[in-house]
Amino acid sequence: MPHRQEGLCSDRPSAVGPSEARQSCAIVSPQAVKIEIVVKVSTWRKMAVVARVAGQQAGRNRTVSAFAKAARATARSFGNVLHQLWLEMVGVLFLVMALGFTNASVKEFGKYQAGQVGAGRVAVTICFAVTFAWFGVSSFWRVRKKKQRS
Repeated sequence: MPHRQEGLCSDRPSAVGPSEARQSCAIVSPQAVKIEIVVKVSTWRKMAVVARVAGQQAGRNRTVSAFAKAARATARSFGNVLHQLWLEMVGVLFLVMALGFTNASVKEFGKYQAGQVGAGRVAVTICFAVTFAWFGVSSFWRVRKKKQRS
């Protein structure tokens, strides 16, 4: 008979015959430590169930529902205002950059007329100035559309 480890193996009657004993062994000892992650997941699931039930109970209360709706409306309003402010700030930033590129275009054009630089540099600065001006103006147009929808 093979060597039997303490607490891991047990002798049971075999299907072959009553006189022979079959040895079965467990892979993990009964004294094994629980896996911590499984316990934490279980706790999180319990907390989620409790939160869902509490939310359902709170939804039945008219006062809590009124406060929740007021909070959502206020948050939506602040979100819209912050988005409009963001678009306006970005629009100003792009227009300032377009002015900088316009200034560079004027300088490069002066150098081009003096024969110091090629036409490509003037064309690049003009393209950047027009592009950034478009971004700035379109940002303000988006703000205007958003205000008209409200």
